[in-house]
Amino acid sequence: MPLDPRAIESLLAFWTESGVDALYGETPTDRTAATPKPAAPTSTAPSPARPAPSPAKPAPSAPLTPTEVAADGHAEAVAEARRAAAAATDLDALKAAISAFDGCPLKAGARQAVFSRGTSTAPVMVIGEAPGADEDAQGAPFVGRAGQLLDKMLAAAVLAERVFITNTVFWRPPGNRTPTPSEQAICAPFLERAIALVKPKALLLVGGASAKALLKRNEGILSLRGRWFEWKSHDGSLEIPALPTLHPAFLLRQPAAKRKSWEDLLILSERIDRPHRPE
Repeated sequence: MPLDPRAIESLLAFWTESGVDALYGETPTDRTAATPKPAAPTSTAPSPARPAPSPAKPAPSAPLTPTEVAADGHAEAVAEARRAAAAATDLDALKAAISAFDGCPLKAGARQAVFSRGTSTAPVMVIGEAPGADEDAQGAPFVGRAGQLLDKMLAAAVLAERVFITNTVFWRPPGNRTPTPSEQAICAPFLERAIALVKPKALLLVGGASAKALLKRNEGILSLRGRWFEWKSHDGSLEIPALPTLHPAFLLRQPAAKRKSWEDLLILSERIDRPHRPE
């Protein structure tokens, strides 16, 4: 019976959102099958002396965070972005600075910069991963099928008029792929400046790439979602509660997971109306 391509795509998307990014090998191997023991040697000749054991290899270090990976070789572009972002005194100026910025390699393959939509004084900033084809064409984030689902969920949670929506990068990656840590690091000063100008009470980090980049963590989104963290700015002057949640594109492929995202939105709605920060 042939495999359903939609089922394969859905399964791959599930593992990607769970943080799986490596395979043991190119071909499947049944590691549970019994392996026959080698036959005992029949020769009576003395065994050769065994060589001295090689020194044990050091245990691999923990994976680098996205920021640590991205910092290598992109310091000049990040510094340029930081200077341009700091000079922007309002969101319009920041949008113009992003459009004029040439330090991110994604710009070469995109139609235009995609910055934001929503309320400029919103108590919640929604931060996704990257623009897709619809966003690249229209110049606004989350306007395709995933964005339409996001809008419906925000409206149901009475948050539709209380959000400012943007992404970790402002140009569409080729083929709608996930943005790399280096691309996110180059765009990070602009995103950080947007957070400083909007002054939200909370951040809603949509998808694994967004959560990992903003929180500097390596867990998958299914492990991070529904938990409060503290986002801190590069210089430590800003500290804002951040809640990771599933990306609506994932929910389109896995409708049963909508319940989890709905729980996250209820948590968010409850917390932003409290007079104090979530613990």
